[in-house]
Amino acid sequence: MTGTLIAAVLGVLLLVLVVTAALGASRLRVLSGRIGAFECGTRPAGSAWTAGIAHYGAGRIEWWRSWSLAPRPALTWWRADLELLGRAPLDPADPGTLVVLCRYHGDDLELSMSADALAGLTAWLEAAPPTDARRVI
Repeated sequence: MTGTLIAAVLGVLLLVLVVTAALGASRLRVLSGRIGAFECGTRPAGSAWTAGIAHYGAGRIEWWRSWSLAPRPALTWWRADLELLGRAPLDPADPGTLVVLCRYHGDDLELSMSADALAGLTAWLEAAPPTDARRVI
């Protein structure tokens, strides 16, 4: 009887794990398939990277963690408050991924993205209604 109970508990735990992984993978696929979505890692300046998917919205960028079941974005950056300060290759041996230094509400943060995603980000920032042209590097 005890062996059957342990097998049943392990089976339920395995089922919960598989369902959770399937929901996370489905969420990630839906987020990355949206128009205006791009892969974007983020970190406060000098901290550890967190992988995610960013998506352009009306006047804002919404950012979701890659592996999460949260129904809402983890971070939102409003266009009027986001400044791009600089950029550099993430790895000098691989210039395809860039680190972009940003400032949002006075706090520095770094974003990692492809060169194409950075071109889209700068175009999106420049397409804003005229306010302060110093926001874009």
